[in-house]
Amino acid sequence: MGKLFNNLFLAIISSLLIIALPAHSAAKTLLVLGDSLSAEYGLPRGSGWVSLLDKQLQSDKINTAVVNASISGETSAGGKTRLPALLAQHKPSIVVVELGGNDGLRGLSLAATQSSLREIISMSTNAGAQVVLLGMRMPPNYGIDYAKRFAAMYQGLAHEKSVKLVPFFLQGLDDVEQFFQPDRIHPNQRAQTLLLDNVWPVLKPLLK
Repeated sequence: MGKLFNNLFLAIISSLLIIALPAHSAAKTLLVLGDSLSAEYGLPRGSGWVSLLDKQLQSDKINTAVVNASISGETSAGGKTRLPALLAQHKPSIVVVELGGNDGLRGLSLAATQSSLREIISMSTNAGAQVVLLGMRMPPNYGIDYAKRFAAMYQGLAHEKSVKLVPFFLQGLDDVEQFFQPDRIHPNQRAQTLLLDNVWPVLKPLLK
């Protein structure tokens, strides 16, 4: 009887472990919702900062799958429209939002951009995801006042919605000749490691 009881006990424990292990080892999903800065515009495939992030996660043995849903030319309104389907399909634990730059370059309303980004953040958090917002800035030729209000928009949203913020995604890329493609807008391959370096310190704590 004792041997039978022991075997039964071991069988129960084994079954509990089998049930528990998949939940413990299930990969998180990280969704990047961005524009050309994240979509490898003008770069060899697999060399952009999002691809480097995926390699970093694998190297650090962090069980997180990366989904890059970035599209060149994307605006905050476009990202807001696409997001519900992406959330339903991928069920991400983390959403990295890299949008707004095209809004600014096209002179779109700051209020409209802010509203779209706010909705993107709300949809993501309501779906159970943590959000990392990548801040952008406008060139000074767009006007000092506009540039200040544009940068402050990201800071204000991060504070309002209590989400993580990378204050300036392109921080450290001051040398246009060294770090940008000939169009002087899109970072080149050399700059991609710097972009990841700007995001990683803010993102890494959310992956634990």
